[in-house]
Amino acid sequence: MSEVILSVRNLSVSYLARRGRVRAVSNVSFELHAGETLAFIGESGCGKSTLNLALIRTLPKTGQIDSGTMIYTRRDGQQIDVLKLNKQEHRRWLWSECSMVFQGALNSLNPVIRISDMIYDTAAAHGIPREDARKQALDLLEKVRLDPQRVFNSYPHELSGGMRQRVLLAISLLLRPQIVIMDEPTTAVDILTQRSILDVLKELRRELNFSVLFISHDLAVAAEIADRIATMYAGEIVEIGPVEEIFYRPRHAYTLALLDAAPRLSAGAEELHSIPGSPPDLIMPPPGCKFHERCAFAVASCHTTPPPLRPTHDAACHLVACTESERVLAAQRKIMRQ
Repeated sequence: MSEVILSVRNLSVSYLARRGRVRAVSNVSFELHAGETLAFIGESGCGKSTLNLALIRTLPKTGQIDSGTMIYTRRDGQQIDVLKLNKQEHRRWLWSECSMVFQGALNSLNPVIRISDMIYDTAAAHGIPREDARKQALDLLEKVRLDPQRVFNSYPHELSGGMRQRVLLAISLLLRPQIVIMDEPTTAVDILTQRSILDVLKELRRELNFSVLFISHDLAVAAEIADRIATMYAGEIVEIGPVEEIFYRPRHAYTLALLDAAPRLSAGAEELHSIPGSPPDLIMPPPGCKFHERCAFAVASCHTTPPPLRPTHDAACHLVACTESERVLAAQRKIMRQ
């Protein structure tokens, strides 16, 4: 395993609401390695985007980081606690060390200025001369399979959705950061454009050797792009492990339910299995495992005791500790298909 460049420990984030504080992220811990793609999957509202906004400290005014640490390791080996950076240090850290491709390219690009001006503004904020920024931008635009000269001088509305998404990817790599956060970059594009974006991302990752935090609700996309998968539910990471382990030998009932709810081309007319119930109230979450009210395999301890993430292929599930995983999975799949 390559070196750890980001170590997150016990990170909790909440939002202020009329009824109280919404615990959007609760005690999340994970590590990101150099050159790795770690994908976060889960249904809408599970905390994926909030987690990654917290990582770059751009939460809305109603949100706050309640606890935790985020230790980032620079290329020279220097370690930085991201939560302790002052405003000026944080501004320098963004885009030069960690950048983000936001969901919805049209909303992320300023509609009244050209792509070139956005690039020059980003470069100027980090002391890069305009000519150097222009050369780097044209090179990156070519790498993401765009016509550099045309796109560089275009307004966002003159570009298609897939082109805008690739422009955002190029801008995010302008300062050669170690980490790129991608928030569902293929959501609003057709399947051919999605394929093009994924291919470009793979090529750039091999060439520039950056790490990716990839947010997605599309399991097929996550399986293709990721080295490891983290499943989130109700603000917590309930399972994390290598992509093959997660998709072929899941150990948490929620991960299994997500897989069974996804359509498969090879399955023919097989009936899809939805997840019963609704996500819990994050202002007053239930005791024990937050998934126990929707889980067909819950045991007594699930209702009272929160299960910890277990080592290696981590799964926050009491069932993993009680029974051999192969027998558990066989029983789960049988019940799910009844």
